[in-house]
Amino acid sequence: MNLLKALAATSSMTLVSRILGFVRDMIVARIFGAGMYTDAFFVAFKIPNLLRRLFAEGAFSQGFVPLLAEYKVNRGHEDTSALVDHVSALLGLAVFVVTLLGIIAAPLIIYVSAPGFANDPGKFDLTVSLLRITFPYIFFISLVALAGGILNTYSKFSVPAFTPVLLNIAFIACALFLAPYMHPPVLALAWAVFLGGILQLLFQVPFLLQLGMLPRFRLNLKDPGVWRVLKLMGPAVFGVSISQISLLINTIFASLLVTGSVSWLYYADRLMEFPSGMLGVALGSILLPSLAKHHAEKSHDDYARLLDWGLRLTFLLTLPASLAFALLAVPLVATLFGHGAFGVHDVLMTRNAVIAYSIGLLGLILVKVLAPGFYARQDIRTPVRIAIITLVLTQIMNLAFIGIWQHAGLALAISLGSCFNAVMLYRGLKQAGIYTPQPGWGLFFSRIALALAVMGILLWFASGSAQSWLAGSTLGRAGRLAILVILGASSYFATLQLAGMRLKDFSKRAA
Repeated sequence: MNLLKALAATSSMTLVSRILGFVRDMIVARIFGAGMYTDAFFVAFKIPNLLRRLFAEGAFSQGFVPLLAEYKVNRGHEDTSALVDHVSALLGLAVFVVTLLGIIAAPLIIYVSAPGFANDPGKFDLTVSLLRITFPYIFFISLVALAGGILNTYSKFSVPAFTPVLLNIAFIACALFLAPYMHPPVLALAWAVFLGGILQLLFQVPFLLQLGMLPRFRLNLKDPGVWRVLKLMGPAVFGVSISQISLLINTIFASLLVTGSVSWLYYADRLMEFPSGMLGVALGSILLPSLAKHHAEKSHDDYARLLDWGLRLTFLLTLPASLAFALLAVPLVATLFGHGAFGVHDVLMTRNAVIAYSIGLLGLILVKVLAPGFYARQDIRTPVRIAIITLVLTQIMNLAFIGIWQHAGLALAISLGSCFNAVMLYRGLKQAGIYTPQPGWGLFFSRIALALAVMGILLWFASGSAQSWLAGSTLGRAGRLAILVILGASSYFATLQLAGMRLKDFSKRAA
């Protein structure tokens, strides 16, 4: 399999999901704006999302996928299937218990995660109710992550990439058709999360059946493979929890700021998730199984070359995205969210957070590419140590920045922390002899710098003033933004083409 084609296919599925995600956020912004109700929902949704990353997509994938790849390479289908059954039984049982505890302890969780809400009993009680509806999402999405890990290991990358589309469809349908019948209407968004979790799980079942890998509930704690997964998950849970704790602390800080701060950060973060999902998550999902296979086969040179390929793609595609987000923050926010209850002030406040996040977009995506370099070798402890240092540094910057830039300071701290994390991971890979840069990086960077300069100059003059975007019609803004996106992308890649860079240079075969 050509990994570049796999990345294109995975990214295209992610693109569909992200576009629908923007449609969803546009509808939510138009109907609910940025105030008490959205602050309450975004906090309630953040908790199961945090646990999803902690137990499912993050720590579980890092511990499970490399071992599953090892079984697939060195053992038969029967042993691999048994490992899937035993691990899925334990995972399902664990997250079911966590879900029950979360529903019961919802008031305590909200008090800890958003202490500022306690000053408003109505807002606090609403957030607790929303959390109790959304918390079962962690159970469904953990099993979805299990299925996605299996499918990625068997090179079925497009299926897990498309799966989040169903959550966005549930959001859109519930916001438009269920909200008018709910009191308050924001309850419809919580039920959309619940429904979306079920739909995503059901969608992946037929594809697991095709592989003969549909898990059966066979709990076997004596399976050494299960204990190896748990042993790898232990430090992985700790490592992933550090980054999630950082996000949770940001929510705590934001809950103490003016009403709307949580929502402004949410909408800015949603914009950053577009390139992060299309490239960072997609590339990380593709790299991890192949890196694990190279490690199992002791192909050290292929391992280093594959990492080098991933890093070049990251710089090639992330740097123009970062520059574009910084230059087009107002056009993007005004066009996507500046409707209905989402006013001019909300646009400008979200703009500030977008610019702050854009500074660290490269670091954020590099972490998703560099970390699998350790995970595939079943080395979880090194990224954990780096994550601990990053957490401490990020909180120091939070305290330093929040008084100056308010919610945007929180976004800036996350950005700079991500860059520091990426630098430390890169340094660790080089010092351990895991990664050696391949020839040609100097010429590669010079071509990108030239293309970025051309794109930046054109976008700067073509975008116009912020006031023109705040006053324009929805259709007019959408048309202008489309022209800017086409202008930026075409100028960047045309300059690279003239400078001698070719798409075929990035062709890469899977392990």
